[in-house]
Amino acid sequence: MKLPFVETTHGLLLTQAEKKLSVNLALAARMLSLDGHDDFNQGQISARLPKSDRFFIKQAMCGFNEARPDDMLMAFVDHKLPVNSSAPPELPLHQAIYEIRPDVNAIIHSHAPYSLVFGATDLEVLPVSHDGACFQGRIARFVKTSQTVLNIQIAYDVANALGDCLAVLLRNHGSVVVGQSIREATVLAQILERSCKIQLLAQSLHTPFHISSSEDVTKKKEYIYSNLSIKLFWDYCVRRVKQTWEETKTW
Repeated sequence: MKLPFVETTHGLLLTQAEKKLSVNLALAARMLSLDGHDDFNQGQISARLPKSDRFFIKQAMCGFNEARPDDMLMAFVDHKLPVNSSAPPELPLHQAIYEIRPDVNAIIHSHAPYSLVFGATDLEVLPVSHDGACFQGRIARFVKTSQTVLNIQIAYDVANALGDCLAVLLRNHGSVVVGQSIREATVLAQILERSCKIQLLAQSLHTPFHISSSEDVTKKKEYIYSNLSIKLFWDYCVRRVKQTWEETKTW
């Protein structure tokens, strides 16, 4: 019989579900590393259980490529509550989005190169590929500042710019991708980076190119990016992580 709580190295009592979530966060961080989201130790990944007022977030000093379950710190949605000294500086960004978007249970902020370059332009995401179809009409831009999001007011501004979209491109800063689960947010972050890369390649040809029809876009969103497909993509990425890092097989 499993105990309802397990203790972490940080001395917190966590439910089995929270412990599993911290493992999935570490796996997701490694996935992002394999997909080119590394920028030294910068960038964050966080997740919470549905309707929870607390969440896990990668501690500030470790990068995506080295993140472990024990590197996931507990934080609170309420920005007025005490903060762990090892929490990342952009913690307010996550707090604001979780507060404003109760449907969001995972957030990824990274400086992945193609998404960052795309956000520096005024280009709209087009369905050049299946990936672009996923985001057409579901991506926003934040242009008020390109600075690190260090205070709650700017964080609210980003959250309001995000609206009900899947992602928001931060001008000259990177991207923020959200999901109903860590599985969904991580897969979407990879899809966004790929869609930006493919479209920038197409734009660089300086010749007309074709995009999917509205009918095809709708069907792609329903089939290629269904909940079942997202799960299968996640499972594939987990296998890839475990093939790359032997230590992750024991998590």
